Amino acid sequence: MIRKDIDLENNSQKRHHVAEVLVKEKFFLVSDGLKIILDSLENAKAEDIVSIDVQGKSSLADYVVIASARSQRHVSAIADHLLSTWKDSGYGKAKVEGLSTGDWVLIDTGDIIVHLFRPEIRAFYNLEKIWLTPNLDDIKTIVFGDN
Repeated sequence: MIRKDIDLENNSQKRHHVAEVLVKEKFFLVSDGLKIILDSLENAKAEDIVSIDVQGKSSLADYVVIASARSQRHVSAIADHLLSTWKDSGYGKAKVEGLSTGDWVLIDTGDIIVHLFRPEIRAFYNLEKIWLTPNLDDIKTIVFGDN
């Protein structure tokens, strides 16, 4: 980021310097990353793809993406494709768990967490139900009003 010891004389110089830093550092929007992930999953023939906005519900990520694959091999192939696409897009390396088993692969990109499952495993854990459960404050507002 911008170093504190840089002494720029006027606002024009400051704006120019900030623009240079932004270009050099490659800043990405979470929405761009989400699009890359969803496109990659579709290209790899993932099934039942769901993206859930968890901003305000979790400090772990902004989005959770859940998808299924037909077999362990398919789960691993989708994960490999996604990791390759993610890295090639300039986002760097993501953290991965479960790639060796192929039943449930978790990919953590920082702002987006991706869960890839075989259908039976996905049904058992039912993460959609966990993340899509309404906030109790929202229910109170609906039932009792804003009083």
